[in-house]
Amino acid sequence: MARIAVTGGSGKLGRAVVQDLLDHGQQVVNLDQAPSSSPAPWLNVDLTDFGQVVGALTTVDERYDRIDAVVHLAAVPAPGLLPNAATFHNNIRATYNVFEAARVAGIKTVVWASSETLLGLPFDTTPPPYLPVDEEYPVRPNSSYSLAKHLEEQMAAQFCRWDPELTMVGLRFSNVMEPGDYEAFPSYDADPRLRSWNAWAYIDARDGAQAVRRALAYPEAGVEVFVIANADTVMSRSSAALAAEVFPDVPVRKELGEHETLLSIDKARRLLGYEPEFTWRSTGTP
Repeated sequence: MARIAVTGGSGKLGRAVVQDLLDHGQQVVNLDQAPSSSPAPWLNVDLTDFGQVVGALTTVDERYDRIDAVVHLAAVPAPGLLPNAATFHNNIRATYNVFEAARVAGIKTVVWASSETLLGLPFDTTPPPYLPVDEEYPVRPNSSYSLAKHLEEQMAAQFCRWDPELTMVGLRFSNVMEPGDYEAFPSYDADPRLRSWNAWAYIDARDGAQAVRRALAYPEAGVEVFVIANADTVMSRSSAALAAEVFPDVPVRKELGEHETLLSIDKARRLLGYEPEFTWRSTGTP
């Protein structure tokens, strides 16, 4: 049984990740400044304070004497919530502290939340180079938030260069949803441009948690990144019709399933064994 530290375990995705890991027999400690109702132990940690992060990833009296892996989810979760510099400084400092503290603690497995924004969002301003979008074209950060995410991926590559035994997996999560959010989805059909900014994608928090669990088991050393979305879109009309109407000049590189996601999860399926289990089309149940 591994002991896994989850930063941001009290957040929208973090709650699902903590519960999923507990359900699969892991020990979990939640590192977050906000408390949670989860049965996992909670530790109040300021991730922008390196000393606190080192302490949290090594030993805490009466709680634990080791951490085996880290899932780093904590961040200012989107652009526009704070002034640009504040978003950047918080996120890049916290991520560096987690990566470096894990190295100091001898932890060899780190999974962290990267972002769909690196794909060039918002697409309603600058269309993608092709559809479905994937991990193959150069990232296009368009905000201080996504710039920090880009630098986190570059930073992870250097940490893995320093330590050839280290495995670091970045998950470029789409817009995180819980079942209660699905009530709003039918309203998007009136105007397909309302959600074209991320190619009508989403990720059910429970499927995001599955991706994290599978990434923790990824067997290859080095850094790897994956787009993580659900298998379908937020729309009732077909994906092919949406692409033709909103992105008529963007090449579509494959024949699309009726509601197939336009944020490609082919790589995650192939290398992680990831397969979404939930959809808003059946009221959030498998």
